[in-house]
Amino acid sequence: MKKQGQPADSRERLLTAATVEFAKNGLLGARVDAIAKLAKINKQLIYYHFGDKQGLYLAVLEHVYADIRIKERALHLADSDPETAMARLVGFSFDYVSQNREFVRLLTNENILKARNARRSKLIRRTRSPLVQLIEETLRRGVKAGVFRKGVDPVQLYISMAGLCFFYIANIHTLSVLFERDMQEQAALRERRGHAIGFVLGFLTNTDAKAASSPRLSRRSQCRSG
Repeated sequence: MKKQGQPADSRERLLTAATVEFAKNGLLGARVDAIAKLAKINKQLIYYHFGDKQGLYLAVLEHVYADIRIKERALHLADSDPETAMARLVGFSFDYVSQNREFVRLLTNENILKARNARRSKLIRRTRSPLVQLIEETLRRGVKAGVFRKGVDPVQLYISMAGLCFFYIANIHTLSVLFERDMQEQAALRERRGHAIGFVLGFLTNTDAKAASSPRLSRRSQCRSG
């Protein structure tokens, strides 16, 4: 039960403000006072809702993971043919990280901490199953239609998709310096988005018998490459 006179949206306002502060300064550098000031809320409400700063940080992680999973499901991939569905998913993944830079920074910061906070959350782990099921079902439909190769691991595919999108945004400033090109320009973002979609679809639609039956390198090939 909420305290009398407490704004009904105070929790959401705190989550929004905390997302900005934690993304900017990480768990250790973030300040409760700064979060309360940004949310325009008495800082005591942070302790009321979340217990302490670490509790608020974990709530922020759970919030951003839940948000992307909800929006992935809202794509209704089952309503499209497999190739269109996969293109939509990759395009969405790129757009999401491009438009939600706080999400990128939060995950980067949490990886620096070796995911010690995310590891505490059952909610974050539960978001995995719908995502894997979504990809697995799209792959299954693609194989049945004869347009996707067989034997693709949905988890490995998601990691590859995320890497194509997340790496670009997470490193957009250093990439701009390295290649002397503004990677944040709209034309550059569109080019990268199209490349990511084409890359994934090119892999999935390579139904050559040898490629489809050998999704993993042979042990001999792995030894030679190592």
